[in-house]
Amino acid sequence: MPHRSPTGHHSSIDIELAMLMEAIYRKYSYDFRDYTGASQKRRVLHAMGQMACETVSVLQSRVLHDAAAFAQLLQFLTIPVTEMFRDPGYYAALREHVAPVLSTYPSLKIWVAGCSTGEEVYSLAILLQEEGLLERSIIYATDINQQSLEKARKGMFPLESMREYTANYQAAGGKRAFSDYYTAAYSAALFDRSLMENVTFADHSLATDSVFAETHFISCRNVMIYFKKKLQERAFGLFHESLCHRGFLGLGSQESIDFSMYAPRFETIVKRERLFRKLS
Repeated sequence: MPHRSPTGHHSSIDIELAMLMEAIYRKYSYDFRDYTGASQKRRVLHAMGQMACETVSVLQSRVLHDAAAFAQLLQFLTIPVTEMFRDPGYYAALREHVAPVLSTYPSLKIWVAGCSTGEEVYSLAILLQEEGLLERSIIYATDINQQSLEKARKGMFPLESMREYTANYQAAGGKRAFSDYYTAAYSAALFDRSLMENVTFADHSLATDSVFAETHFISCRNVMIYFKKKLQERAFGLFHESLCHRGFLGLGSQESIDFSMYAPRFETIVKRERLFRKLS
């Protein structure tokens, strides 16, 4: 019979994981302590295999003594699955319900929190341009992963993904030929630089950093699913503080503000597409 730990006792790998996250926080100020266990464990085990570490403790030792090893681990901990115009219904809802309100402001500030490698930022920029709003917008695209931000700045995506992205774009109510926005170069699609003229890419952690601007719309999609309750509440607090009166918040398809203590301060605009609006 395999030995089973009594209820309430943590397995040694869970203890090692908690110690690793505490060590990362103390040494590098990256806070993964309130990220959900299952996905985090999966990512760390994958990193151990790739980095030839037999145990979490060996990985912890390497990461503490070698900043390059930490940078490598960070790639495993923070790379989410992303695509352009992901969940096209979300972008269609933005066109229909959010863009008309945003168009009433003389200037706009938009925050894409957890922007990863930039697919969502470019999608939003295209949508804003088609709605005549890009020129008056400042977009803050933030993430904790420097390598992801570097990729996002370059605006190069695999050419093989363009067929899928084009279908998403069309389903999201795109008004032009999607290929108008990029140039094919070898195996990559290089997106038009003019889309990024008003975009600021910056390092920002929802776990440790504070609000940096008043915004009219915040899009934070498929980030909260990796957070435990405490960290979700912190992030919702930042969003509430950042949004102007009646500002909009967009979340991922598996996420909701409904069970948060901030729920009473938002109204639901499009439930299915997870679009909310600040009340007070």
